[in-house]
Amino acid sequence: MAAGRHPGWAWRPVARDPLLARGFHSCTVLRDRFYVVGGLSRGDTREPLGEAVTFDPATGETARVGGPGGPRRSHHDAAAVGGRWLCVVGGWDGARRVAAVAALDAERGAWEAWAAAPGGGGPAGLSGHTCTRLRDGELRVAGREGGARTQRRFGSVFGLRLDPAARAYSYRPEGLHTASRSGHCAALLRTGGPRPGHRLLLFGGCSAPEPDEAGRWGPGHIQEEPAPAPRLTQQLSRLVSGGQGSPRGPPGLRYHSCTVVGPFAVLFGGETLTRARDAVCDDLYIYDSRKATRPWFRFPGADRSMKRVGHRTCLWDDRLYLVGGFGQDGRTASPEVYTLELP
Repeated sequence: MAAGRHPGWAWRPVARDPLLARGFHSCTVLRDRFYVVGGLSRGDTREPLGEAVTFDPATGETARVGGPGGPRRSHHDAAAVGGRWLCVVGGWDGARRVAAVAALDAERGAWEAWAAAPGGGGPAGLSGHTCTRLRDGELRVAGREGGARTQRRFGSVFGLRLDPAARAYSYRPEGLHTASRSGHCAALLRTGGPRPGHRLLLFGGCSAPEPDEAGRWGPGHIQEEPAPAPRLTQQLSRLVSGGQGSPRGPPGLRYHSCTVVGPFAVLFGGETLTRARDAVCDDLYIYDSRKATRPWFRFPGADRSMKRVGHRTCLWDDRLYLVGGFGQDGRTASPEVYTLELP
């Protein structure tokens, strides 16, 4: 397994399994395992996978979970609830975009049927959207609504409440509109000042390099915090300290990965809309929320075999993991798992 290298950072292979070879899937940490759901097996198919697998980063073992009754989804998102359920939100089901929620009970290893609460059915359909946990059972969903063939020309923001006891979910429009984004990422970051709070920023998914703000909260409103990663945070601080910051982010980047590590949003790969050929990327971008004027840092990739689109990154045990995605040709799925190595 080849690893991508550049002075100051590298992707190191740690595992390989054909069950992980997919793109446009979700990858969520639950009970110290990565739950990888759905996605596409090839870049030239529109039929999503209906299986879920777990990856144990401590042992490197992969296993199927949930049986054959899982939802067929790609371009969706997922979130853990109550330390037990994995809720899969929206996505493409092979025929149309949906907004329904499907839930996997990790304790029983079985899928459950959850229903929309009366009046809480939500958007017409979602794909390439984001779901961000604000607290357990409460998400903020941001993306462009659409059906089978059409999508709106702006992005919408919804609150999504998940109720495991009732096996129900409910959407709530937040009255916010953003740029028309699909394939973007979301980062819930702390704000500074005398009354620190949080704000939710959306990066990419359209031609504009500027982020959208999909929410801002004062002290005490957000209960969700990223997993502690003191070593990785310190390494990222050293990396950006030797770089040249920019006021603008990458233009036209979509279906990249994004993980919040301390004050940083770490973005990798994706597909650029700025060129027709060789559109799949292998650059590492770091957004430093501590910097007001020049928060963006770009670290180019040096190994074309590490180009990725439709992949995911997850933070676990002070390490950043890269799972799946399509390579340089945009069609071949990677079965490998990597960790980000920094000096």
